[in-house]
Amino acid sequence: MEINKFERYWLIAVGLTLGAFIAATIVAVTVFGIRLPSPVERVNPQRLDQTIFASPGVRKIADNRYEAVIVAKSWAFNAGPEAGSPPVLRFPRRSQVTFYVTSQDVMHGFQIEGHTINLELVPGQVARATVNFNRPGEYNIICNHYCGAGHHVMYGTIIVE
Repeated sequence: MEINKFERYWLIAVGLTLGAFIAATIVAVTVFGIRLPSPVERVNPQRLDQTIFASPGVRKIADNRYEAVIVAKSWAFNAGPEAGSPPVLRFPRRSQVTFYVTSQDVMHGFQIEGHTINLELVPGQVARATVNFNRPGEYNIICNHYCGAGHHVMYGTIIVE
């Protein structure tokens, strides 16, 4: 069986492209140490009342350093009673905030617009990310993972003063 010369060129091009992708992956893992993110810890989503997620909210841990504990469930982010629903979180300018977020029911997303935070919330896993808020303004928190009929109302706001 003979292969047409144009088909042969395409097969060679595909083989070279595939080889380049495999080589880039090997270099990224071995040389640069790039790894997939792993959960900070695991929790039982049915027993969040026995974890730090029993009382979600914002805690000041040092000058301009905060921790925000947030639970995503059924089309809402719960950041504590003081934040309201949808939550409004307030931080001073030049704050460093570490977010601890989990899902209680289904997969959700947690994205802060204007920043590089984009977490996938899996029930039973704790996601953690640290953000520096250097510019004043309003930043939306959105669920960017379709989670059901009320997905469009799952949002919050961060106000940096």
